[in-house]
Amino acid sequence: MPPSNHTSPSLASTSAQQRLASISNHIQPAQNKMASAFESISMAPTDPLFGLMAAFRADPSDKKVDLGIGAYRDDNAKPWILPVVKKAEEIIRSDPSNNHEYLPIAGLASLTSAAAKLVFGGDSPAIQEKRVASFQTISGTGALHLGALFLAKFYPRGSNPPVYLSNPTWANHHQIFQNVGLPIAQYPYFAKETCGLDWNGLTSTLQSAEPGSIILLHACAHNPTGVDPTQAQWKEIAEIMKARKLFPFFDTAYQGFASGDLAKDAWAIQYFVEQGFELCVAESFAKNFGIYGQRAGCFHYVAAPGAGAEELTKRVGSQLAILNRSEISNPPIYGAKIASTVLNDPQLFKEWEQDLRTMSGRIIAMRKALYEKLVELKTPGTWDHITSQIGMFSFTGLSEPQVLKIREEFHIYMTKNGRISMAGLNSKNVDYVASAIDKVVRELPSKL
Repeated sequence: MPPSNHTSPSLASTSAQQRLASISNHIQPAQNKMASAFESISMAPTDPLFGLMAAFRADPSDKKVDLGIGAYRDDNAKPWILPVVKKAEEIIRSDPSNNHEYLPIAGLASLTSAAAKLVFGGDSPAIQEKRVASFQTISGTGALHLGALFLAKFYPRGSNPPVYLSNPTWANHHQIFQNVGLPIAQYPYFAKETCGLDWNGLTSTLQSAEPGSIILLHACAHNPTGVDPTQAQWKEIAEIMKARKLFPFFDTAYQGFASGDLAKDAWAIQYFVEQGFELCVAESFAKNFGIYGQRAGCFHYVAAPGAGAEELTKRVGSQLAILNRSEISNPPIYGAKIASTVLNDPQLFKEWEQDLRTMSGRIIAMRKALYEKLVELKTPGTWDHITSQIGMFSFTGLSEPQVLKIREEFHIYMTKNGRISMAGLNSKNVDYVASAIDKVVRELPSKL
């Protein structure tokens, strides 16, 4: 028989294994030499607030008090689901058409339209003249981010004017604007000597700001200081900004939660719109509905009045839709339905206003109780700012050494700059907190 041209199965297998081994020997050294493209990346610092929360949770003391949390708590230090939110959830669950389908890119229309009326007023000329483009976002943070992206891409840069943030401000503001490449500057806001508004520093900075600069403004219940301009001061701020051609970007996270009055807490925004400003607004429903984890919010662009304003608003809306699509595709539906259900039902809306008065009223009562106890103890210093500030937060004026001592000795947790969340106070711990402040101030008599 002629010799076969085929190798036996056993020999073929051995030959294949040898080839694989040879290839492996050549590849292995190369694999060992490969390094990550991110080898030089450094460890990012822990977010200070989340680090504070972790330290509080790990503290075994039965006397510990959390004054760092930026969420409402009832008089038993427990999360509070608003009664009107419970009703809205029941309505949503009983709706036979309820489903989990995608929302449009712009979000739930019944929410965005109601949200615009809430912040600008139901009879706002801006809404009637179709000068408002509204988009549902991932709460207030998402609204700020969408606005920052829009400004980074479309706002005339010219000589690259900065975004001015108040000093101090919510820490996340810095990251949001810097992460889209916008330059940051600061305007003075908090006067350490009075624990009030640094009016001269604020106005002089605005008066010298480069035309075209973007000014981020807290509509009410300034975070973290709790210090707000008066209506007369807001008018002067608007006058300066109009003269200097500065662009307003409002962050409103506490409408109705600050004073208990929805219209009062939106006054500054509505005044600027009335004055003809082109502006942006980031609106959150986390605090005033207590739906923190549902991440419901809206971003609004308002065109200045005049010929072509409606057409401009349409063009802006078209670009915002592309940005929102690339960021989140479609916004989440459940929190949006909760807020929309309440905002569009007159009876539920009234009940919501009562819930807002309940929350803001308890915060105001805690301010009064803390102030009165400090006065009773004759605690060194002036503490009027506790009651003159507004909203969830208060800048106490305590120094960092005092803050660290009160944490170590009394297990009371607040941020290092002395900011406390008034929602963390209740009838059971306010005397304890006041006594701790009194003792620490006497032992370390150095205020900010």
